[in-house]
Amino acid sequence: MLNRNAEALFWIGRYIERAENHARLIDVHYHIQQEEDFQAEGHKWSRLIDALGVRNEYLQQFEGFCEQDVLSFITLDLGNSNSLFSCVHQARNNLRTLRQHLPSELWDIINSFNLWLGEQSVADILSGPHQFYQQVKERAAMFLGAEQSVMLRGNEWRFIESGRFLERAENTTRILQAVTVSCKSKDINAIYTQLQAVLKSVSGYQAFRRYYADAMSPESILEFLIVNAYFPRSIRFSFHKLEEHLAKLQLDSSEKGSGHERVIRQAGKIKAELDYMEKEEMSGDLVEDVLQSLMGSCQKLGRTMEGAFFRREGVSA
Repeated sequence: MLNRNAEALFWIGRYIERAENHARLIDVHYHIQQEEDFQAEGHKWSRLIDALGVRNEYLQQFEGFCEQDVLSFITLDLGNSNSLFSCVHQARNNLRTLRQHLPSELWDIINSFNLWLGEQSVADILSGPHQFYQQVKERAAMFLGAEQSVMLRGNEWRFIESGRFLERAENTTRILQAVTVSCKSKDINAIYTQLQAVLKSVSGYQAFRRYYADAMSPESILEFLIVNAYFPRSIRFSFHKLEEHLAKLQLDSSEKGSGHERVIRQAGKIKAELDYMEKEEMSGDLVEDVLQSLMGSCQKLGRTMEGAFFRREGVSA
């Protein structure tokens, strides 16, 4: 089942995870604005663009950063391949080519999700941003819940899960990169506000407090989100799950080879580095180098998987 089908499944997992991540980030962004002292309007919204890694693409269309333009671009603009709507739309297109191989519930959910987004406007978002992005999160959770509940634990499921956890690792890394850069030269209260917002964006605030009840510091938050072994959205947890799914792919003799082994080795190496990472590496200027290295490793692993498993014809990626 390798090549086109495998790649389509892999990207279904990535796109649904990315759409949910966008919704989480944007929703929390509104809460940050309520808690922060006054800042220039443009800076508030440019920070969100940076967290999603789409500054260059945004500036090709817009000269400045305002709420309406930013929300339109990152949420509903199908011309932006990284918008929330584009992610759901491309996941739907991929799933449509595999309908005969996957439970019908998945198609029903993703098709309904796509149609609903197509009916929305920026005015709908602005009239109730929290309610809008909450609906996005609930629809993404509905898809993932059905995937977990009804899919056979074969290669199809493992490729979706592999895409999901690689995307999750990249998303958490990118968010932390954006925060560590923006926190430079700021006072400690501003840093706390942003890092607490990151915890809330991944629904990790309460879990964090269980581990660090009396140690709310930038270093402890970074440690929790990078190397905690039990929090499902930490980078370390994501790589443990990713390696597990890659290793359990059931390939026949003609499909096994050096490419599959190379993918498993790369994922295992990243996992081991996270398992044995020192606290000192997650503080001060060192954390920027660590995050940059992790982002490079995620991207390299994605390219290695592409070379080992995928053929690109006809797949939305």
